[in-house]
Amino acid sequence: MDLILWRHAEAQDGIPDHARALTAKGFKQAGKVATFLRQHLPGDCRILVSPATRTQQTVAALTEHFTIAPTIAPGASALAVLHAARWPDAGGTVLVVGHQPTLGEVASHLIGCEDTTLSIKKGSIWWFSQRDGSSQVTLRLVITPDFL
Repeated sequence: MDLILWRHAEAQDGIPDHARALTAKGFKQAGKVATFLRQHLPGDCRILVSPATRTQQTVAALTEHFTIAPTIAPGASALAVLHAARWPDAGGTVLVVGHQPTLGEVASHLIGCEDTTLSIKKGSIWWFSQRDGSSQVTLRLVITPDFL
């Protein structure tokens, strides 16, 4: 199974938190990453998105075919994200569009550093793989929009 974590792109400050929209820079970041993902995602990739406006605007640069997953909203636990993705048992590829620090906690868990939360930059993707029957997790790719 492949699990791709995509942190939402840069968003405006403000409240309520769930209604924060992307900035102009955020739309550009989302577009760059979406272009990259279009070239590398398999056609049967499942996409789970937080209900927050900024995550939906981020994924909209890639596709309009996604599932809103309330359990991965801001403040969700790393285990809630892994459960929503059905990691590692679902097979295939799952793209999760969410928030920091939750995605950083997921990444920390997957690489075995649970006492530390990794920082995932805005708009970045982290791509993990775990092959059937293996307990070994491979971090295949980390990339930020400014490198695309």
